[in-house]
Amino acid sequence: MNKKLKTLVYGAIGVLSALIILIVVLIVNNSRTTTAVNEAQARADSLAIANDQLLLTSEFNQLNADFNQYEGQQIYLKNDSLVQKYNEARMKVEGLIKELNDEKKSHSRDMASSRAKIKKLEGEIATLKGIVRHYLEEIKRLGEENAGLKQEILQVQERNQALTSQVTQATASNAELTQTVKLAKKLNITNVGFHAYNKKGRVEKKLGKARQLGVSFTVSPNNTAAPGMKDFYMRVISPEGTLLGGAGSFHIDGQNVPYTAKRSVEYANDEINVSIYWDVNTTLTPGDYTVEVFCDGYRLASRHFTMSK
Repeated sequence: MNKKLKTLVYGAIGVLSALIILIVVLIVNNSRTTTAVNEAQARADSLAIANDQLLLTSEFNQLNADFNQYEGQQIYLKNDSLVQKYNEARMKVEGLIKELNDEKKSHSRDMASSRAKIKKLEGEIATLKGIVRHYLEEIKRLGEENAGLKQEILQVQERNQALTSQVTQATASNAELTQTVKLAKKLNITNVGFHAYNKKGRVEKKLGKARQLGVSFTVSPNNTAAPGMKDFYMRVISPEGTLLGGAGSFHIDGQNVPYTAKRSVEYANDEINVSIYWDVNTTLTPGDYTVEVFCDGYRLASRHFTMSK
């Protein structure tokens, strides 16, 4: 082989070697690039999955908070199937979130599996949204019904209060009218006098010679009062505060009251003069005497008279 041919052969070998080296270098570089791209894509996918998981978890927590806010009003629901459905869906969502968190902690996340679970989680969250929306609508409806019932009850209470007030006013008016009628029937007396009388029936100034004490008065005409026999009771109280006499008692204001003397007279709604006497049976002392007159359950007069020695 001549020198020129050797040169050509060696040159060809060199070029071929260079090509082989270049190809190997390109293959190695391409492999590294592909690996880097795949790793970057994997990181991007992992971040996307983590972000989706974070968003769905936040959305789930918000739904749970909305539901729990009205959980105390479950007693208003006639059918608690909504609560049961919500609890079932919530358990599924919690399970999927736990699985995703476990995969994240183990650093062995299967992207396809994680994406499938994210997709399923989105579906469960959508179901949960529908249940919560229906639940809140039901609570709102029942709340409006309760508000309506409360308003009706309030109106009934107000009507009852108004009726009670009317009845109270009517009762008071009737009582006042009854009292007015009752007072209208009461007899009125005037010219009340009190004297001591001697054994001859004459007015006696000296108490030591008194044989009787007597009260006299005039009964005024009253067409409202019932005519007929009237019992007039006299009470005489000595200066010492002792009731003189003790002929018996009469009934007034729910109790029996003793009296000194009484007299029954015919009353025909006209003016009449009445005198009531009491026979002295004790020693009389000078001073102020209280004289009271009663009839038909009323005290017609109460007067004070000074009797001298």
